[in-house]
Amino acid sequence: MERNSKIYIAGHRGMVGGAIIRAMTERGYTNLITRTSSELDLTDQSAVETFFASEKPEYVFLAAAKVGGIFANNTYRYDFIYQNIMIAGNVIEASRKHGVKKLLNLGSSCIYPKMAVQPIVEESLLTDELEQTNEPYAIAKIAAIKMCESSNRQYGTDLISAMPTNLYGVGDNYHPENSHVLPALIRRFHEAKVANASEVVCWGTGSPLREFLYADDLADACLFLMDNYSGDLHINVGSGEEHTIKELAETIKRVVGFEGALTWDTTKPDGTPRKLMDSGKLGNMGWKRQVGFEEGIKRAYEDFLIRYSD
Repeated sequence: MERNSKIYIAGHRGMVGGAIIRAMTERGYTNLITRTSSELDLTDQSAVETFFASEKPEYVFLAAAKVGGIFANNTYRYDFIYQNIMIAGNVIEASRKHGVKKLLNLGSSCIYPKMAVQPIVEESLLTDELEQTNEPYAIAKIAAIKMCESSNRQYGTDLISAMPTNLYGVGDNYHPENSHVLPALIRRFHEAKVANASEVVCWGTGSPLREFLYADDLADACLFLMDNYSGDLHINVGSGEEHTIKELAETIKRVVGFEGALTWDTTKPDGTPRKLMDSGKLGNMGWKRQVGFEEGIKRAYEDFLIRYSD
């Protein structure tokens, strides 16, 4: 990509899209195209076709998606599969039809089988059953991967896919019911600190292992892949570092400055014991993450204070 290349970032208001905008602006890219969902409904095929025909972007980052936690995924199953398939289908087809030089499609680690061997390699895709609670969303993301792969094989396009691990950072969702574990804990510890509570109670034993990646590191990886990778195989993007949920909670407690007790309700379930992606392929290309675990949480908490604190 040249610094004056015309580049469309779909989903620029989300955490990942926002990080991509920041990364590109910092590197001197000057011709970035964005549209809000009210300006361009990506589920509307005609509207997307008109947009691509008019704007003619050279490169596309597909970071737009309907996302949510376990409750939302399991409750609004049709919405998640329909909207995500339509968004991906419309943007990928318009990119193919209008000669986009390269597209990067962003997915999710939930595309992999529930019982995939750990660490999860890219070749694990479609080797076993998915987790049922987010199966519709995962199927939509798998369809997008296969659209890119199939277009490359049939039409000779350059459409690539990246699958990030658990993300957090600036612009995250801190909703008390629909957020993921890391931002949810930031909110809980902050509210406990403000209320001068005596303790914060977390579910389970704290022993499950999880991998986390700061969103700006993912953005850096996306730009790296756009410049250094072409191929049908989707590429995992992770930190390569695991932390127990207990480590996560203790780190957030320290960063927030909550001085009460951290208690574990072991009558509650732990969930999946381990979820780690193998990002060796990306690492072998020469990429590595820059933001450490605690530093990333500090930055995320600063963002939370700006956007949510009373």
